Amino acid sequence: MKSLTIALAALMIVGGAGSASAKGCLKGAVVGGVAGHFAHHHALLGAAVGCAVGHHYAHKHEMQRRAALRHGPGY
Repeated sequence: MKSLTIALAALMIVGGAGSASAKGCLKGAVVGGVAGHFAHHHALLGAAVGCAVGHHYAHKHEMQRRAALRHGPGY
């Protein structure tokens, strides 16, 4: 549990210093870290995968938002 706390604190520090391109990474890393911790103590692996997935979904959401702005309210 102590290593999970340290890993999450490190991710928060790194995530806070990142740019806007890191959207979704911190949230995904926290969720993935917790899930990985409960799945046979693979918190760091879960955090890494969660970061990648969270970043993917944030990027996808941003592209959908931009497309809606381009096409107007009737899109």
